[in-house]
Amino acid sequence: MESPFAPPVVESDVDLRPYNSFGLPAKARRLVRIRSEADLRWVVNHPDWGRASKFILGGGSNLVLTRDLQPLVLKVEVPGRRLLDAGDDWIVEAGAGERWHDLVMWSLEQGVGGLENLALIPGTVGAAPVQNIGAYGVELKDRFECLDTLDLMSGRLVSLDKAACHFGYRDSVFKQHLAGRSVILRVRFRCPKRWVPELGYLDLQRAQEAAGIAQPTPAQVADWVMAIRRAKLPDPAVIGNAGSFFKNPIVTAEACRAVIAREPHIVHYPLDDGRCKLAAGWLIDACGWKGKSVGGAGVYEKQALVLVNRGEARGGEVLTLAQAIQASVFARFGVQLEPEPVVV
Repeated sequence: MESPFAPPVVESDVDLRPYNSFGLPAKARRLVRIRSEADLRWVVNHPDWGRASKFILGGGSNLVLTRDLQPLVLKVEVPGRRLLDAGDDWIVEAGAGERWHDLVMWSLEQGVGGLENLALIPGTVGAAPVQNIGAYGVELKDRFECLDTLDLMSGRLVSLDKAACHFGYRDSVFKQHLAGRSVILRVRFRCPKRWVPELGYLDLQRAQEAAGIAQPTPAQVADWVMAIRRAKLPDPAVIGNAGSFFKNPIVTAEACRAVIAREPHIVHYPLDDGRCKLAAGWLIDACGWKGKSVGGAGVYEKQALVLVNRGEARGGEVLTLAQAIQASVFARFGVQLEPEPVVV
């Protein structure tokens, strides 16, 4: 016999510093933890909370908080992992509240390869499709199968496939017209049983050469990825940050040639459609920002693409620093940098 449903508790004045990887000070006036579909339906059907404005919070690894949150915060903590046999592939399913890196490690423990290039990316499984996370030659969309999301207006549970998610570069339908309108509950990934390593990224090729391993396992590739990330990026548990703060700008071939004419050493990557991706970190570093600070917010000494909390930083300081970097890069290169994190 199933135990009766116990509705979630609506908490008041919740400190959000533990729930954003920057460690920025802010409070949620009201917060409810969503650990199941039933919890979310309780909120949607509640006579008061159902009509209230809402803010969806996952792992907080892609968030800059500049103020307290007045909407009802839905802290998504849905657990669960499952492995399904799909013939030539494995389907890896996980609750939206699972930590992303834990899922990657768990899938490797099950003997399933495919997610290893995305190891050590902070955040939750439910937030990963929103951002279409990517690293070292692989994006989430390359392994994505489908997800279950609940519409906050109708209460309808919908399964969305890759096409419906409209994945783009660090973008998806959840950052566009579904922003704040639906909550992801579960995500599924398709991983081929005939695994082939993705080693196109230069640093991975160097790691492979150094190891002298011609045919690595998924776990070995994951080890290389984690070593590369740890060498370049700060651990949010030690130094508050949101990972790469700016997207690598994509410009036309003509604009790329104009920048190269002025800066022959600029790091850039030609794309299949004729456009060019510029390395945002290189642009920022060239403007002299590495190691600089505004109040408690600073640019990481080892990677100019990462902004960090040097201690007691406030969201406004992070935003001021980011805007100063944008203005500096635009003045020198004529390139507009776009932030990756959501600024609230």
